[in-house]
Amino acid sequence: MPRRLRVALVCGDGLPVSGLLTVFRNVLAIGRELGLVDVKVPAELGFSWRPDKGGFFPAGAGDQHFPPWLSPAPCSIPQRVEPGWLANELTAVRRAVAAYPRLGEDEISRLRERAARLAGYYHEHFARWLADNEVDWVFALNMTLSDAVPATRAFQDAAASYFSLRGSGGIVYWDHDLFGSCAVREPRLDARFYPETPNDLTPVPQRTWFNRWVVVSDALAEEASRYPTELRPQVAPNVLPVVPAGPLEEHHRAFARQWGLDLGRPVILNPVRLFRVKGVHIAVKLLSAMREAAPRHGMPVPSLLVFGTTQEDPEYAREVLALIDELKLRDEVKVLDGVPVGSHLDQHGRWRLDEVDLLRLAAASRGGVAFTPGVTDVETIGLGPALGALAGLPSVVTRYNAFEAVYGREFHVTRVADGAGPEAVSSAADQFLDVLKKLRGADPGLARKLAVNRRLTEERFPSGPWRVVWLELAGPR
Repeated sequence: MPRRLRVALVCGDGLPVSGLLTVFRNVLAIGRELGLVDVKVPAELGFSWRPDKGGFFPAGAGDQHFPPWLSPAPCSIPQRVEPGWLANELTAVRRAVAAYPRLGEDEISRLRERAARLAGYYHEHFARWLADNEVDWVFALNMTLSDAVPATRAFQDAAASYFSLRGSGGIVYWDHDLFGSCAVREPRLDARFYPETPNDLTPVPQRTWFNRWVVVSDALAEEASRYPTELRPQVAPNVLPVVPAGPLEEHHRAFARQWGLDLGRPVILNPVRLFRVKGVHIAVKLLSAMREAAPRHGMPVPSLLVFGTTQEDPEYAREVLALIDELKLRDEVKVLDGVPVGSHLDQHGRWRLDEVDLLRLAAASRGGVAFTPGVTDVETIGLGPALGALAGLPSVVTRYNAFEAVYGREFHVTRVADGAGPEAVSSAADQFLDVLKKLRGADPGLARKLAVNRRLTEERFPSGPWRVVWLELAGPR
């Protein structure tokens, strides 16, 4: 029997409620099932290098909660430098890296020096963190993207020194997004958040004995094949959770009471962050159109639960909250302000439910999923429809490029027409209410379509590839 691995996590997302952490939880469960993984996972979640993440830079939010298996690192960097200066420097470097093709040689030289100086603040932290935790394998989630070149470079250098001395183990770079496929735009600037391709300043995983590279789709593997590295990633699709069947439990009912949810009305989940490209405003407009159309369909008005936290992108959050007020939807739209990795009672004695429990809640109400990206070229997977399928829920979806490549043409969803204008939203609202009415009436035709969705989801997101990865990590080098 292979020995149990000490696994650590570095996540470039800068959020304690990231969907990446939920997928990591599902992957970790496979390692535990195989008896290969220690219970406790030390984690560095990137708070200190993501000044774009509103309320979490530079040391996280004070009231954040983590499941008992996850142990985030206290980062000393905010104590060493003035946070405002660090935020400005990190932002300036990130923007310059994204504008690399337009820079002259002198500008690039100065940028390289600036990034190296910032990297010094992170190198010591990473070196000490790896050594203190005696890490066998560290999972680096979305660290290939250039959110903070100084932190990534410091991590790579510290990890290379650590694993070279250790002589075993290494880094699993695990990317859910890459440069070309993640066309996020800067707020109020006509510029990309990331460059379209890697450049001399973006650290790409290289082929060494201690580096592994995993991506979540064939499309990302194809993109990575054009990167300046001899290391080729293996494809391991995201692992989805198990959604238990059966009646709701007391914590579900307590949550419903807290939020004033009538479970006789369909609960629609919007399982995305409150971030502009995720299109939460479209889901809100869709709910408004459903409220107007519900009487014509003989249906109760649904409720909409938005997963995202208002602290990630406060400006966009204010716009969404203002739209909710403008449309007089405060009773129907509930902004959950971040869905945790695991369900728990918070410090105020209120239940916070994870995505599995929220799926169970929506299923009990015979609701659905609204997955409404606001742009077509950011989502590389888009897990909303898959999560809905596992819980037997229908989905309404805006157009995004990766949908058919991931789910296939047989997957049944209600589509919002291109552009998501008022007429398209109104039409999709009517269609989705018809679907929800069929769900409430146990329509056999809809049941067959939802069974197809579940089958396709299980085929598209198998656990087998991650079982292979875990066994390889535990085996001889």
